[in-house]
Amino acid sequence: MIIYLLERSSFSKLSFMTESDLKSIYFNSKSTSINLTYYMLHQEKADSDDSDILKTLNPPLPSCSLSHTHSHTLLLLHLSTIFHCFHIIKHKLSSLSTFYLQQQQPKKMDILMNFLPISSKKALLFIILLFCMVSTPLKAVVKSTVSSSSSSSAASSDQRDLITYFKSTRTLLPNPINIPLQNQSRTSKINLFTSSSLDCSSTWNQECSNEILKIAHKKEHVHWIKSIRRKIHEHPELAFQEYQTSKIVRQELNKLEISYKFPMATTGIRAVIGSGQPPFVALRADMDALPIQEAVEWEHKSKIDGKMHACGHDAHVAMLLGAARILKAREKNLKGTVILIFQPAEEAGNGAKSMIKDGALENVEAIFAAHVSHQHPTGVIGSTRGALLAGCGFFRAVINGKTGQASSPHHSIDTLLAASAAVISLQSIVSRESDPLDSQVVSVTSFNGGDSLDVIPETVTLSGTFRAFSRTNFYQLLKRIREVFTEQASVYRCTATVDFFEDNDTIYPPTVNDERMYEHVKKVARDLVGTTNFKVVPPMMGAEDFSFYSEVIPAAFFYIGIRNETLGSIHTGHSPHFMIDEDVLPIGAATHAAIAERYLYEYGS
Repeated sequence: MIIYLLERSSFSKLSFMTESDLKSIYFNSKSTSINLTYYMLHQEKADSDDSDILKTLNPPLPSCSLSHTHSHTLLLLHLSTIFHCFHIIKHKLSSLSTFYLQQQQPKKMDILMNFLPISSKKALLFIILLFCMVSTPLKAVVKSTVSSSSSSSAASSDQRDLITYFKSTRTLLPNPINIPLQNQSRTSKINLFTSSSLDCSSTWNQECSNEILKIAHKKEHVHWIKSIRRKIHEHPELAFQEYQTSKIVRQELNKLEISYKFPMATTGIRAVIGSGQPPFVALRADMDALPIQEAVEWEHKSKIDGKMHACGHDAHVAMLLGAARILKAREKNLKGTVILIFQPAEEAGNGAKSMIKDGALENVEAIFAAHVSHQHPTGVIGSTRGALLAGCGFFRAVINGKTGQASSPHHSIDTLLAASAAVISLQSIVSRESDPLDSQVVSVTSFNGGDSLDVIPETVTLSGTFRAFSRTNFYQLLKRIREVFTEQASVYRCTATVDFFEDNDTIYPPTVNDERMYEHVKKVARDLVGTTNFKVVPPMMGAEDFSFYSEVIPAAFFYIGIRNETLGSIHTGHSPHFMIDEDVLPIGAATHAAIAERYLYEYGS
């Protein structure tokens, strides 16, 4: 039967195949079967659905088994497709043929081919192709053979089996080959992380969170995000000097074909992913380093003397870029627009204000940000509703009097006495004027008078900081500090001026989490890392310029743990020994991405 079809029918077109082609197909039989099946589904029957395929069979094909009475119908269906593919096979496998002939002992194959007559070669080729077309795809679908005595009443069920067979072949098609990122087209970049056909734009469930976390933990993605963080860590830059860091961010955004606005606030970037339509949700990362000499000895230690990423901002940038990569791959699921804010000068206190002034929050309805924390084990996420970080301000008071000999104090106006009384009086602001349940701090940190042993100085300068968890209490502290210095100075016949550096934007308001946004973070975090790995944390007296965003729109700030005693990741921020456990990076990227995507799902139209 086979030889008859090969010799007598239109299938004699096999004669165009060379011996080299036959060898190539032999050695590549598995990939050939996949190519043929793919071609049959998407080329030969491109305009037909599954039912149309069945209609071409007369009588209807009850089973995919070759032992069935009508099994020749399936045979003919395969054969009718094979020869439409030969020209494609010949060209696609030509290069592979050369390789295999060089590597896989071609002499043995030559002997076999020379021994067989021409018709036998054709038969051998057909058997190889038929085996690959039928046995390989059918393994997952057809495990039993329908005997030739099957009744005609099973025809409809058998037709469904055939449909299942054709659909099953789709799962055998390999994923797109991942080539280096810089050489990828936009399509291949997106396919790089498309792990399933799960549609999270219409229904959000645990599987959506799991898929985002799975993408973030892909080996290639983890390697990439670590390399970004290390590159930034090696070249730390201070506030408003983040030129190299900003360049790295823009290069990665360009590779991902993510549009952005630059510059903002000198070195800042505002990137956009999604539909371009409301709602708009923002994610923020700070980029600046600190004037600290790194004391950690490792391969990627800071290469800039006196500068170090000692607060984890390099990790923040890497995590947000990781989130950008995930969100771009899942852009079809976004029911709105995600804004990525890469902000300069958090440590200087005015980076956020400058970004807002330049339009970073245009159309944005809510904003989220994370900070690494050595107080929590790696991957543990923590936050709280309401005030999370204190408002922070600094002051410098100058008290002026009249210098004189210490042996004749009545001829002087003693500035040291006035300054000392002011320090004592400042302590009563918190202890006697504020609610004991509402934490506040006023601390004098420097006291500088004269350096003579027998002269009362004409001027004394004092400086310090103050903190509070509400905007009202914060500015009440500011008012009372000014009053205490000026009034106490006047009691001792001195004068005083107080500078709060307001013109230098060193006042941070409290960072207050909007209740709805906090609940959103908690919900997302529990789905990603588990309920036991989300912690409700107490407020801290530290400060963050993210607070400027939280004053404008609903916001939520959260911590993500980096503590790993084995690695030595135990030191607080702003320490020369500060380091992070890089296993946090994919978790942080996934958390950012899930927060944004799920926000758009829940608040989008």
